[in-house]
Amino acid sequence: MALPKLSPDMTDQEMDKIASNAATASNFLKAVSHEGRLMILCHLVTGEKSVTELEELMSARQAAVSQQLSRLRLEGLVVPRREGKAIYYRLADDKPRRVLELVYDLFCGD
Repeated sequence: MALPKLSPDMTDQEMDKIASNAATASNFLKAVSHEGRLMILCHLVTGEKSVTELEELMSARQAAVSQQLSRLRLEGLVVPRREGKAIYYRLADDKPRRVLELVYDLFCGD
């Protein structure tokens, strides 16, 4: 996929669309730029997890995990589901998985 070429002869409508997309991408990248949120997303790539499971997997306190999940939910990256007193989270769509695959490739792969 090729990146768009910005040019001075673009219409205002085209530039507005690019600016809007840049803002959306920026918010997404800010949400995944925190180590805790990135780790939560890595765990959710393998499937739905409860808050308690995430606490155990990350060796983190409930308050810290809940705070990060709240930000991920606000940005639309995760979706909660309540079952009794337990709350489960899953990825909202495939975007986080795709970004994590690239990040893994760039920073974790051999």
